[in-house]
Amino acid sequence: MFSKLKTLVIAFLTLLLTLAIVSFPEQVLIASVHGLKVWWEIVFPSLLPFFIMAELLTSFGIVQFFGVLFEPVMRPLFNVRGVGSFAWILGMVSGFPSGAKITVLLRKKNEISRIEAERLLSFSNASSPLFIFGAIAVGFFQNVKLGVIIALNHYISNFLVGLIMKHYGRNKEEKRKKETFSFHRVFNRAFARMHRTRISETRPLGELVGDAVISSIQTLLMIGGFIILFSVFTSLLSATPFMFFVEFMFAPILHFFGIPSEVIPAFITGLFEITMGAEAISKVTSIPLVGQLMLISFILGFNGFSIQAQVASLIAKTDIRFYPFFFARLLHASLASFFTYVTYKLYFDQRMDIVDAMNPMLTFPQFVLVFVDFVKHYGPIITISSIGFGVLLLLRRIKA
Repeated sequence: MFSKLKTLVIAFLTLLLTLAIVSFPEQVLIASVHGLKVWWEIVFPSLLPFFIMAELLTSFGIVQFFGVLFEPVMRPLFNVRGVGSFAWILGMVSGFPSGAKITVLLRKKNEISRIEAERLLSFSNASSPLFIFGAIAVGFFQNVKLGVIIALNHYISNFLVGLIMKHYGRNKEEKRKKETFSFHRVFNRAFARMHRTRISETRPLGELVGDAVISSIQTLLMIGGFIILFSVFTSLLSATPFMFFVEFMFAPILHFFGIPSEVIPAFITGLFEITMGAEAISKVTSIPLVGQLMLISFILGFNGFSIQAQVASLIAKTDIRFYPFFFARLLHASLASFFTYVTYKLYFDQRMDIVDAMNPMLTFPQFVLVFVDFVKHYGPIITISSIGFGVLLLLRRIKA
């Protein structure tokens, strides 16, 4: 009975979305072009190098080397094997969904168990500093100081999510024996693990690099499709009466927290797509700045349904379950929003010059702006060149 009802609901929603696309062709075209532009200029050229290097570092055993080294840190903190440090760090540096991509890669190579993969996935999928400082703080608010409070609470909350999720699935794991720590012994074991991994890799270097490029491009094409799809979906929410229904549903909840109804459309947009939502929230002047920052921190921690759909697609061919990740997103969003309010009221509200004493943070945004400008100018060239190279590799494999 439930299976038939599920089929009926999926068919109805798909038909409804199709009718909406046909009814609003102009809005759909504009939204599609916007989503394509974001992927074409920013996402693809920014993430491609990280994805390729993640594949190569794993194949050469370097990830396994650092995994053994970081085992004494990752195991007590997050109850995850040391190789998880690679997904955690790279996920923060390059942003969503890099952490999910690397977690899936580690699981497919059996470097981590299913429970460990679900724990790791819960805190390795964070926003990048480039997006927080470059897009939100500088781009939307024209105030780099706001990037400090958003980033600080985003990463602290993400760390706390990892600490909380370490208890997930403990009753399903075998107890491990505690070992005395010796750096010399750990280093030798790490090197031996890296050497074994490299020796066991039978593919020649050219084939290995080619596989890394093809796999990375396929993943980024999938990500691009989701970006365009949710860009269209978010645009249709505003164009159809459905947004009024959603506003009616969420209004009592937001009013309970003192959030006016004017910000509801922007907040709902952010729940689906982070970039468009953050920009819309920054333009709502009827709420105080702390309210804007809380909402943006919430949607960053929540990841947005667009990012969550990308993660769901990445883990679909593994045994990793989605619901622990979704629970972690709700937890991350709530913690980040709460800490943003507390830190703003305690420090930022009374000291708007809080960042003036931090000289490194003043130069960091300049680097961000230069990098963003470089990606915007040369991103399309990098994208089309990489896709062309990937197509040539596939054609060569087919002919062989």
